[in-house]
Amino acid sequence: MSAVATIACTEDHISKRNFDQLSRFIYDYSGIKMPPTKLTMLEGRLRRRLRATGISSFDNYCDYLFKHDGLETEKVFLIDAVTTNKTDFFREPNHFTYLREQALPRLAARDTRRFRIWSSACSTGAEPYTIAMVLDDFTSGGQQQNYSILATDLSTDVLQTAHRGIYSGDMVAPVPPEYLQRYVMRPRDAHRREVRIHPDLRSRVGFARLNLMDPSYSVGEPMHIIFCRNVLIYFDKPTQQRVLSRLIDCLVPGGYLFIGHSETVSGLDLPIRQVANTVFEKV
Repeated sequence: MSAVATIACTEDHISKRNFDQLSRFIYDYSGIKMPPTKLTMLEGRLRRRLRATGISSFDNYCDYLFKHDGLETEKVFLIDAVTTNKTDFFREPNHFTYLREQALPRLAARDTRRFRIWSSACSTGAEPYTIAMVLDDFTSGGQQQNYSILATDLSTDVLQTAHRGIYSGDMVAPVPPEYLQRYVMRPRDAHRREVRIHPDLRSRVGFARLNLMDPSYSVGEPMHIIFCRNVLIYFDKPTQQRVLSRLIDCLVPGGYLFIGHSETVSGLDLPIRQVANTVFEKV
């Protein structure tokens, strides 16, 4: 891209017409609300796409998307640019205490031989690897159970990071010491600040792209446990109802649904009962 084009896209702004088009598409495709207060954020994130595509203005970018069939190839990158991917190991730790001390023993008592768990908004992988640590510890303690974990997300960028399983040393700080020793590999070079999830644990998690706005979820056999945390806050109530209904359809009777501590199912008609703070059982 020329210097003139670079300056143009840096100083350019999204018009109201283009913002309305973009926000409508983002909502229809991903369920993410994009109110006018997000205009500056959207401009900042899409400037990277302008540079990557060599398109010199937001007007030209939107023409490419909506008038010249550019959405077919660009929509994945557009959604990657606007999604937020905040995640931590053992985030909201009470959930993992409940998983280890309540949910798994109760499922085991029902003669469940293979736990099937789905992290439905897995971001860069901290959540499914945390789940895997708890499951591996539980099933290696003389139990007769095995487990498999499906981890999905809308963003292809975060799925690539999750699949690699490489993180900063600071990011794994919340992991309990015994789990760090068993499941996290440190580099031989003490100056390197990165760590990697042990390959045996990585092999137990399957990653795939999935859009929660799809009319149905092709995830195989019904799940015993589904995590859908800190994504519902981006949806309006009708979208929350549709997404949660489809997720619950993927649960076995008596299976567990975990949502984020800042989220609620109040006002929604769902076949679940609350068993702990933001933990629900399918009835």
